[in-house]
Amino acid sequence: MAVGLRVAILTVSDRGARGQREDTSGPAIAELLAPLGAKIVEKTIVPDQADRIRAQLRAWLDAGAVNLIVTTGGTGLGPRDVTPEATRPVIEREIPGLAEVMRAEGLRHTPKAALSRGLAGASGATLILNLPGSERGVRENLGAVLPVLAHAVELLAGETEHPPGDPS
Repeated sequence: MAVGLRVAILTVSDRGARGQREDTSGPAIAELLAPLGAKIVEKTIVPDQADRIRAQLRAWLDAGAVNLIVTTGGTGLGPRDVTPEATRPVIEREIPGLAEVMRAEGLRHTPKAALSRGLAGASGATLILNLPGSERGVRENLGAVLPVLAHAVELLAGETEHPPGDPS
């Protein structure tokens, strides 16, 4: 039985939260997930503040309406880039393979991708991905893991039966 993707998108940006910058990364996430039949349930923009990021993640997790949370922004080395630090206490299990695949894809395009600190993990049956803040970084990183997202969410939901011929 396929589990439908119910998604929350969190854009982390000081200027975006103040209305001084148009968010193009959040809409890019929605566009990339659309072919998977994903339903965007929630989306918001918060400033680069760990407590605000963490509170929004927890609120979405507590509400139980989503099974995929994708953040964009705050994964670099700048002093206000705190998305991984805000995400780590919220996740129960890290999924380093997803973060590694995203960074590897980024490295195919720029050596600066090695500086990304984005995490991937799970809290209960919800998958959480940290993506870079640029639209280009979102497209590269999310594009790299799209083929396994639905399966990851199904596994988190307890759907562990594999169809005949599926070696996973």
